[in-house]
Amino acid sequence: MEKPLRVKWRVRYNTPAYCPDVPLRHRIQSTMAATETKKQTILVVDDEPEVRKLVGAMVSRQGYNVLTADSGEHALNLFKKHKPIDLLLTDVVAPGMSGPMIADKLTELQPGLRVLYMSGYDNTQVVQRYVVEKGHALLHKPFTVDQLTRKVQEVMDPKG
Repeated sequence: MEKPLRVKWRVRYNTPAYCPDVPLRHRIQSTMAATETKKQTILVVDDEPEVRKLVGAMVSRQGYNVLTADSGEHALNLFKKHKPIDLLLTDVVAPGMSGPMIADKLTELQPGLRVLYMSGYDNTQVVQRYVVEKGHALLHKPFTVDQLTRKVQEVMDPKG
């Protein structure tokens, strides 16, 4: 099986509320502490650290609890400690365990888990076979905050 080329992309996300001197985990924790109501939890999985941190920050700013994992194994461990998870937001192509493999394992543990895939590849066999043909939600990289927000809301509340 021929491996697809890895495409690197860089996104700069500037906002007045963003403070690069404060570690992401502290910003997420302070956001979580500010709300006493139960928020929905999103597990973000991407092997690229910059993408993982950026996507985590983007969904955190929308009011979601965020867990981030750099691999399928890490995602499984986080899932077991923090379930239930409301949404798995994962890259399709990853070393070791692909996004569809992660989703299959997690939906065995939590049937009905919502899944949103991200990919910089449009026409690879993996994207076509395991995402598009099965009718799963897909967000094409690169994407904007608005595109991510709309797609997450669409998957979290398909009725509305």
